[in-house]
Amino acid sequence: MDISIPAFSKIETGITDVNLSRLNQISKLFNLTVVQLLSTSDSEEDKEYVNEVNALTQKLQLRDGEVIELQKKVIDLYEQLHKR
Repeated sequence: MDISIPAFSKIETGITDVNLSRLNQISKLFNLTVVQLLSTSDSEEDKEYVNEVNALTQKLQLRDGEVIELQKKVIDLYEQLHKR
């Protein structure tokens, strides 16, 4: 990155703020965009959310199936009552 050790140390300890051109250099070093570099989302946290959403989606699909079965039973009961 063409940066001196004292300059790097100042950035690391928070004495000096990183400017946009330095962020751009760092992002290129790690093959990331500046947005990805500054992103606070954790991939593990994202995976947890995805897993939770998937689990809830499966539960919802099961409940939808139960609701359909109950609707069929209600229709059958209604038809039996009106046959009398």
